[in-house]
Amino acid sequence: MAHKHALAVLALSAAFAAQAQTVLSEGFDSVPALTGSGWSIVNNSTAPVGTDWFQGNAGIFTAASGADNSYVAANFVATGSATGAISDWLILPELTLDSSSVLSFQVRTGGDGFLDKLEIRFSPNGGSANVGTTTTSVGDFGMLLGTFSSDSGGGWIGLSYSLLGLDAPTNGRLAFRYVVDNVATAGNYIGIDNVSVTASIPEPASYALMGLGVAALLLRRRLTA
Repeated sequence: MAHKHALAVLALSAAFAAQAQTVLSEGFDSVPALTGSGWSIVNNSTAPVGTDWFQGNAGIFTAASGADNSYVAANFVATGSATGAISDWLILPELTLDSSSVLSFQVRTGGDGFLDKLEIRFSPNGGSANVGTTTTSVGDFGMLLGTFSSDSGGGWIGLSYSLLGLDAPTNGRLAFRYVVDNVATAGNYIGIDNVSVTASIPEPASYALMGLGVAALLLRRRLTA
């Protein structure tokens, strides 16, 4: 009987743990609408100009899916200096994430021998969009999940990054940072498409139900002992 109780508790726990959900999905049909849905764009480049992150240019390459221009892009014109550095941030809305959470997206570069670099970062500080004010600062986004870089113009590449470092459910924001040390020698054009974030965090009611289920099993064990 003890084995049956143990198996029941494990099954109940697994039922809640396995409910992975997509908590964010973005195909970039309208980049100007992003800020109205909780996204943030911060350009900390040298002598920043008005391009920042913008609607994809189908004349350079088309989107991974959907309309030809339905992706978000950044390029070397994020700085107005001929030898400037680029630090151009695209920050996702605030989400509740844990160690099961995964960020997935597709990325593509313009190539032509100019190195484009993308950092994927996380801030555990709720809705903060603090990335500092300099070309090298990262502010609250000190957790680097990974880096992608390329100087060739191949096709779209699918990437995924997990948040295994989170010990408990955390309210925070993920971010893409387009980085170029010196546009005189690097930096061309980069695009991002089909961003999704999954998480398997039970709702508070689910935690309560799971606790009641375990309690009921323990009570039954006492009554049948």
